[in-house]
Amino acid sequence: MNTGHNSLTDIPGLQVGHWTNTEAATGCTVILCPEGAVAGVDVRGGAPGTREIALLDPVCTVERVNAVLLTGGSAFGLAAADGVVRWLEEHGYGFDVGVAKVPIVPAAVLFDLATGNPNVRPDASAGYAACQAASAGTVAEGNVGAGTGATVGKMLGLDRASKGGLGTASRHIGQDLIVAALVAVNAIGSVIDPATQRIIAGARLDDGSFAHPRQMTENHLRNANLTPGANTTIAVVATNAALTKTEATKVAQMAHDGLARVINPIHTASDGDTIFALSLGNQSAPASLIGAVAAEVLSEAVLRAVGE
Repeated sequence: MNTGHNSLTDIPGLQVGHWTNTEAATGCTVILCPEGAVAGVDVRGGAPGTREIALLDPVCTVERVNAVLLTGGSAFGLAAADGVVRWLEEHGYGFDVGVAKVPIVPAAVLFDLATGNPNVRPDASAGYAACQAASAGTVAEGNVGAGTGATVGKMLGLDRASKGGLGTASRHIGQDLIVAALVAVNAIGSVIDPATQRIIAGARLDDGSFAHPRQMTENHLRNANLTPGANTTIAVVATNAALTKTEATKVAQMAHDGLARVINPIHTASDGDTIFALSLGNQSAPASLIGAVAAEVLSEAVLRAVGE
């Protein structure tokens, strides 16, 4: 069952904030965990744009992050992380190195430059504004934040695509355990409801109906001149279970199954699909349970992102 906001903010210690530029069709979303969260990451897309993800390797020293940024603007949008770092430093958060506290802010981007104004991208001021807007309350969904300029089903061209967006969902297991997800869906593939196998967003044919993903894959991925990185689904899954970095990494890996259940095709050379996993709290649960539920909750968040 779901209680609370049915969103990532159901995890105590997390706040979500958006910066949205509707006119330019771009934006960014920050997930704040100022006091720190154990984090892992898994990249499955062939053309990712990221920042600070090497330190999430379980063999690396830093254990906790202070925020995660999901942003539009392709590689240009990584500049928004500078604003998140500045906001965290001003408020006294970060990895204590003695002479300063260094905020740890991994980030991932999606490509929305062709949707609106390609000369307007999230920058440091946008990341800072997203932090100022962050709260532990209800999270706005749809074409907001990192999902502002998102589209899905682009194998027939952008003019045949459907809107993407940002979605979130949560699941309570028993009395105390919570798993949640937030995702910005900008996939080259189509979104399919796994319960009904109905296509709910994707490439449209001349008559307005949706093209079947198998037809798109066989006819267009073979010869299409698709721009690498011009798509990408990026997400955060989180739990109040206590996980190690290794366990959080496994949860991020398993959560990708949730994307594969609802997006077809996924993880192509033209996608930069990246999932972060965050652990806050002290609940006891196996990483395999958290990963399995994270995949289910992420699937739900994808459907919510495109309006289902």
